[in-house]
Parts: sequence; C-alpha cells; structure tokens
Amino acid sequence: MTERKHAVLSASGAYRWLACPPSARLEEQFEETTSTYAEEGTLAHGIAEQKLRFLLKQISAQDYAQALQIFEKNEFYSASMLDYIETYASIVMKKVNEAKARSADAVVLLEQKLDFSDWVPEGFGTGDVVIISDGVLEIIDLKYGKGVPVAAEDNAQMRLYALGALATFDSLYDIKIIRMTIVQPRLDSVSSDEITAEMLYWWADTELIKRAQLAWEGKGEFQAGEHCQFCRARFNCRARAEANLELAKMDFRKPELLTDEEIGEVLKQADELKAWVSDVFDYALVQARDHGKKFKGWKLVEGRSVRKYADEEAVAKTLLEAGYKEEQIYEKKLWGITAMEKLLGKTKFGELLKGLVVKPAGKPTLVPESDKRPEINSITAAVADFKNN
Repeated sequence: MTERKHAVLSASGAYRWLACPPSARLEEQFEETTSTYAEEGTLAHGIAEQKLRFLLKQISAQDYAQALQIFEKNEFYSASMLDYIETYASIVMKKVNEAKARSADAVVLLEQKLDFSDWVPEGFGTGDVVIISDGVLEIIDLKYGKGVPVAAEDNAQMRLYALGALATFDSLYDIKIIRMTIVQPRLDSVSSDEITAEMLYWWADTELIKRAQLAWEGKGEFQAGEHCQFCRARFNCRARAEANLELAKMDFRKPELLTDEEIGEVLKQADELKAWVSDVFDYALVQARDHGKKFKGWKLVEGRSVRKYADEEAVAKTLLEAGYKEEQIYEKKLWGITAMEKLLGKTKFGELLKGLVVKPAGKPTLVPESDKRPEINSITAAVADFKNN
C-alpha cells in the first residue's frame, strides 16, 4: 500500500487554505492526528489500488489474492468494504475503456504523485487514478467516507490534482479537456466536472497562485466558515470564536418576538455554533484531563458511570452452576442492518434479503435551502392539500 505524505498546502486541504490562507501555518502549532475513519479510508484505498492493478493486468491473480489476504487481517476490513471497492473499480474501468476507445495508447496511472508546485509552494498530492488519452485528461478520486456527498464541481482538490498532471504530461500530450470525478461508493454518489485546460490554467494563474502564496507566508485574513470543520486550530481559533459569537449580538428584545427572518438567520448559524461549542468543550476536556490545565469557573470531576460485569464468562458460569438455564441469562437478537451488511457484504446482503429491508420516510428536519434533498410539505399543508382534492 502506497504511503501518503501530506504537504503544508495539501490538495485535500485546499478548500480550507484557499478560503482562510493563514490557517495553513496556524495549523502547524497543533499535532496532526488520525482517526478510525482515516484508517478505514487508507485501507479502502489500498484495496482499491491492488484491485485496479489486477484489472489492468499490472499484477497477477496470485499477487492480488496474496495482497487481499493481508488486507483481510486489518480490523477495518469487511466483505462489505470489498463490495464497495468492486463498485468503485467498475466505474474506473468503464472510464479506462472509454479512454482506450479514444486512443489505443491511453495511459493509466494509479496512486500517482502529482506536483503542482508551479502554483503552490511545495505543493503535491496523490491522485488515485489518472487517465490520459487523446485530448483528454481524467482524474478520479475515491472517497470512502459516508458522511455527505462531495461535489466535483469547482472542487479545489481535484483542480490541483489536474494541474499536477498537466505540469507533467501537457508537454507530451495535447490535452484540451480535463474531466474530474469523485466516487463515493458508500453513498452511491458519483460527481463529475469538466473544464478546459485553458480555463484551468487561467484559474491557477489569476486566483490560486496569489492565495497559495498568502497561505505559504501565513498572511491574509482569517475567515471562519464550513471549511473550519477539519482545521487543527478549530478548537481555539479566535476568528472562528468571533464569527460564532456574532450570533449573541442580535437584538432579541425589540420587538418581543423574533421575526421569521431573524429565526431563519439563527437557524443558519445554529449548526456551526453547536459544532464550535462542542469543539471548544472537547479541547478543554483533553487539556484538563491530560495536561492538568485549569479553566476559570470549571473543574475536572469523575463523570457518571454505569455498572458492568467484571467478567461475563465468570458471571455466566456462576449462574449456570446455580441452576439457571442459558435461555434465561442470554438474549438472542438479530444483528442490525449495518453490522449484517458488513458481515455478508453489500452484494450478498442485497441478494439474500431482497424485499426484506425497508427504509421508512425520515423524520422531517430543517436544513439550509442549499441542501440537495427535495423539499417536503408540512403536515398542515399536506392535510390542506388533501382536503382541497
């Protein structure tokens, strides 16, 4: 599995340092940590690379089987993960075949290091799949997360990958069109965007290079927003705090009731406000618990606890010896859908349980108008519509 290194101005963090240039250097004060989601994603990328190398006849079936045996020992591996990677690989191979139909000598590169330092100081990243054919450069990125769909349109990370590929291959191939695709198999999401090489160079020369230089030098204005979510400085960034505290400056006293417009403004900021408060609390807890820091007005105490068995096997043995039956002390429960799908794999899960899994309508919730889900009528409005019909 290819080890991935990260640049100060990484492609994956471009949406953040482009929006808030000084955050790139501010982050250096904080240790870079990993998460179970990141480790799971790393495993998925490793499997995807080997699967594609096998399909492209770069490795033998035996080599692929041996690699898979190693992956299966990873705690994050599951049959479902392999199914999702199969889905991703089929999408990639379809694009490979389309490229080969355009030109027999199409080039396919996997886990390709892409250097875009002509525009971003020491800028580089790793492209999952790069396909070069007559006049067309394609960049494909696997995202294994299942949080929210990521759009390829105007995606800075994908554009930086494309620039890195152009810097290497534009002199060898007459590239006119760049196609960028993000595949999220766990969300059944495939998002694509297309831009001309000329327009991409224009964006790089007129917008990217200036913002990148500011970020490299730690200059520019701090700007809070959705991009703060994965910033390592998000816990105690003053700019983010000030942006969220703006909500408290609203005049809630006159008139006595908030207007609908004011409520809309509060709702717009509520999610970010909750996320910010949660981040600050988590940061303070770690500092107090692990580093002995004290915060005025707060103290570290033992949280509420629940009873648990010290040794479940010993408890069961004791009760069985006391005359209780197994059905009295053990409960039998069907695994949940997520765990069952992980056990069976997505394909077999769908085949065996076809028609036995339902997805009821979700509980209504308020979201910003930019959310892509279709709007539903309120219950009151639905009743009115029914009566009118």
